[in-house]
Amino acid sequence: MSTTAPAAPAAEPAPPHGGYDPVALTESLASAAEKGAKLISDFAVRNAGKQAAVASDELGLGKAFMELAAKMLANPVRLAEGQMNLWRDYMSLWQSSMLRMMGAPALPVAEPAKGDKRFKDASWHEHFMFDYVKQSYLITARWLHEQVASVEGLSDAAKKKVDFFTRQYIDAWAPSNFALTNPEVFRETVASGGQNLVRGLNNLLDDIERGNGQLRISMTDAKAFELGVNIATTPGQVVFQNDLMQLIQYEPTTRKVWKRPLLIMPPWINKYYILDLREKNSFIRWAVNEGMTVFVISWVNPDEKLAHKDFEDYLLEGPLAALDAIEQATGEPDANVVGYCLGGTLLAATLGYLAARKKQKRIASATFMTALVDFTEAGELEVFIDEDQVSSLEKKMQERGYLEGTEMANTFNLLRANDLIWSFVINNYLLGRDPFPFDLLHWNCDSTRMPAQMHSYYLRNMYMQNRLREPGGLTLAGVPIDLAKVHVPAYFVSAMEDHIAPWKTTYAGPGLMKGPARFVLSGSGHIAGMINPPSANKYGYWTNDALDGDADTWFANAEQHDGSWWSDWRAWIGPYLDREVAPRVPGKGKLPVLEAAPGSYARIRVDAT
Repeated sequence: MSTTAPAAPAAEPAPPHGGYDPVALTESLASAAEKGAKLISDFAVRNAGKQAAVASDELGLGKAFMELAAKMLANPVRLAEGQMNLWRDYMSLWQSSMLRMMGAPALPVAEPAKGDKRFKDASWHEHFMFDYVKQSYLITARWLHEQVASVEGLSDAAKKKVDFFTRQYIDAWAPSNFALTNPEVFRETVASGGQNLVRGLNNLLDDIERGNGQLRISMTDAKAFELGVNIATTPGQVVFQNDLMQLIQYEPTTRKVWKRPLLIMPPWINKYYILDLREKNSFIRWAVNEGMTVFVISWVNPDEKLAHKDFEDYLLEGPLAALDAIEQATGEPDANVVGYCLGGTLLAATLGYLAARKKQKRIASATFMTALVDFTEAGELEVFIDEDQVSSLEKKMQERGYLEGTEMANTFNLLRANDLIWSFVINNYLLGRDPFPFDLLHWNCDSTRMPAQMHSYYLRNMYMQNRLREPGGLTLAGVPIDLAKVHVPAYFVSAMEDHIAPWKTTYAGPGLMKGPARFVLSGSGHIAGMINPPSANKYGYWTNDALDGDADTWFANAEQHDGSWWSDWRAWIGPYLDREVAPRVPGKGKLPVLEAAPGSYARIRVDAT
């Protein structure tokens, strides 16, 4: 899960420069040239003797855009109409710009969308030339997107691919991404005598070197954070582990705790500590302070030795093993369970498994955070998931035994390219600044691998075939999974701007089970909407007790609230916490302490960044 995390805060302005220094500039260029030559040499050595790669179209873009071209040419009238509309807008812009040049007021022909951070610099509005460049781009971008979106007769798969990758093309050509057409970069270049571009070149070369010949954009200062020191600091102990996970039990902070423990199951696409970044926004610390005995699964970062691990193994060695361990540690036979993203998908499968085994009382309540159970409309990730792409991916995974974490992260970054790619291109390479130290982006870059067998099963059975929602569609550990047999109380929370687990799709989750359910919609996206403590008082959330209509009907009748959904969840889970008992200290039960949190599994990194 790479995250759809928010863009990093703007880096601090570079210190004033002493103007153009030809000696310093020459030295910097020489250093960059030397570094570039070394990278080229290293690349040649690594690829010596390898045959030239045959061009392929694994994404199926050639086929999709050929289909688009054929449909567009089949309707020349609409094509000509689109060209006339574009010409009209350009003429309007020219007229508006001429009025501005003569000092007359003129309304803009095209304006950035609300929240578009690319054009926040005042010069985009105040300076005639930059305003003209900006509006020219926005007019062309709008026209191109409308032309593509209005084509009729495209297959659903082709339509999604064309729309997504057209947007990537449009974003890439934004004038903010080029030195001469970005006013902030232009000013910095003049002020520093071009030193910013040389520093940016060195940053670029460093990122290529860090990626062993491939560009790995630095999003944050990785050296600014250390697990257990300034992130993932909630005191706890690892009390159980197996091949796939470590189970962390957190130290109590209250004089009494609630009798029924809480198990949190994060996705294994990323590290668990998104739920424990800093004290002020840690869901784990907050739950501990609410008197809950909190356990968290910390998934391993797998290598080729775990290539054979399947989704079934994640079920048996994940939540089922954790529930057994929690019973040993606390004496409690059941627990409240939270599943985040892919962890929520696994939670649904776990509920189906326990229901079939007549053991569903082991989970007293189930909370699903931005979790897909029904994959009918699985969002923009569908662009990357079809037979050709999955087959190609499976071949790559079989060679190594896993999917590289950076490959998954790059896919998620594309979902919000302006925030997670181009903003860093501007900051790091054009302005020549170091990335800002930001804990959320540090976590986002701390990617994890996926075992080949598990990831193939997940993509095919969930995304492609949507079998979890079908009674008996999946069989795990010899048990047919039927969510209709699940009667456990469930709380579903999703985020309005989530690109990974669209809320209108997650809304289908409660309807697949038979227990009492509550659905809550938070503001913001997949990460910020979930990691939203009450003290921040941000985003707000919507509630509606009636779940008998579709998602649009639910939202039309929902009530908006200020603050965080955490408060609503705390009220909901209250009846399932049971009575108060003496605090449980990790290691004082039947499970000994293995090591301190965050544990060794969370410290395994894909790279040394």
